[in-house]
Amino acid sequence: MIENTLIEALGIEITHLGEGKVVATMPVDGRTRQPFGLLHGGASVALAETVASIGAYELVDKETEAVAGLEINANHVRPKTEGVVTAVGTVLHQGKTTMVWDIKITDEQDRLICVARCTMAVMKLKK
Repeated sequence: MIENTLIEALGIEITHLGEGKVVATMPVDGRTRQPFGLLHGGASVALAETVASIGAYELVDKETEAVAGLEINANHVRPKTEGVVTAVGTVLHQGKTTMVWDIKITDEQDRLICVARCTMAVMKLKK
């Protein structure tokens, strides 16, 4: 499912997939930097929503339900110019029609780079 997607283009790799928790990494390189050489905020948001989306999908009935991002907000608290960032997403609320995920993105020294909250819609598939 990742082939030919933004996930692949940004070099995002899922390193842990558990019930209610997802961990993923993303390189800080030419694909994810803005023109001033810093990690692009949009790349951080894409990483955060990827983690929330994959995590939410793992919690629904895949035969009758799908998920999609409904809302996301992010605070970029520390710049990053190279290396790798790691996102850890955990479910805060798991309802019938929505889920809320908390995502913390850190650097190799476990310093907070970005914190995000993503609301996922849980949708019934048409039969």
